[in-house]
Amino acid sequence: MLNPNIGKLIKNYENRYRLVLDVAHTARDISKAQEENGEISTLKPVSVAIDTLANKTED
Repeated sequence: MLNPNIGKLIKNYENRYRLVLDVAHTARDISKAQEENGEISTLKPVSVAIDTLANKTED
């Protein structure tokens, strides 16, 4: 997903702070997993994290 609508994401959270914390935590997990596996990605972990959370909210 390219540039998910933040308005749609925020509806699943009580506040923006919680959304930012979840994005940051997910991005760190993604970055750590890529580093451990020796993967090189052209995508930034924050972008991947936002897409991941957006896909979770669609389910």
